Amino acid sequence: MTRGAPAALVALPRVPGLGGLYARGLVASARRRSGGGGWSLPDVTYGVDDVRADVDHLTAYQHLLGEPATDALPAGFVHVLAFPVATAVMVRDDFPLPLLGMVHLANRVEQRRQLTPGDRLGVRAWARDLRPHRAGTQVDLVTEVAADGDVAWRGVSTYLAKGVRLPDAPDGGRDDAGERATFTPPARTGRWELPADTGRRYAAVSGDRNPIHLSALSARAFGFPRAIAHGMFTASRALADVGAARGDAFAWDVEFAAPVLLPATPDVRVARDGDGHAFAVWHARSGKPHLTGTVTPLTA
Repeated sequence: MTRGAPAALVALPRVPGLGGLYARGLVASARRRSGGGGWSLPDVTYGVDDVRADVDHLTAYQHLLGEPATDALPAGFVHVLAFPVATAVMVRDDFPLPLLGMVHLANRVEQRRQLTPGDRLGVRAWARDLRPHRAGTQVDLVTEVAADGDVAWRGVSTYLAKGVRLPDAPDGGRDDAGERATFTPPARTGRWELPADTGRRYAAVSGDRNPIHLSALSARAFGFPRAIAHGMFTASRALADVGAARGDAFAWDVEFAAPVLLPATPDVRVARDGDGHAFAVWHARSGKPHLTGTVTPLTA
């Protein structure tokens, strides 16, 4: 049994395709936004065994994100492999939040050892901690990836359904992060050039074709003036900038502050911070942060 996972296991024969999941999510989202359904999370764990990484898929990911061309699976690529299993949980009829338009707030990954394309992976995913947020309702999706019976990678992604209010939420909701510290742009170590098609290019390697990332037209339907970059694209790009200095076993923590509207040329800082690294990405003119995070070594 994975740590903290619900007891009921729904075994899937294979990793589901995100296209079909988003089609189901569109229907479920319309129902949820019209007030249908309850407010309890499904008490199940979804699982897929014998998952293999495709080498061509890995190469395309490495090329887009700037990861080195090795047999090691980047931590962000493992997220890509496992993400559809977590998405399958979110499109269930009894999942209380609408999938489409959901915003990624934060992410924590623990990579306990390096994985390779030769590993036979077992993926498990479940939802936990439905709770109010000042802008709506948030939830955690937990995903674990095991090899040889041991969890090698564990991710906790926190998502926000904007404008969706829990019936018993206090006025204004709450934000578990509390008041964020004032962000002062540090000395930059680089600047990213992110063209308008960045969301579509990451969608091609991740399968994540959420409409908020694909075009200005589809993003406007969910309240964004232009398409926004995937949170995991920007976080994984920062991780790639840390490079080999991150080691084989590390914790990777990210908080997303404001969306990156595409096209964009954000400023970036990646630098040593104690035993690990800290990174930040911010709007070059306004100085407002897009994301901040750390990469710290894990000790046995």
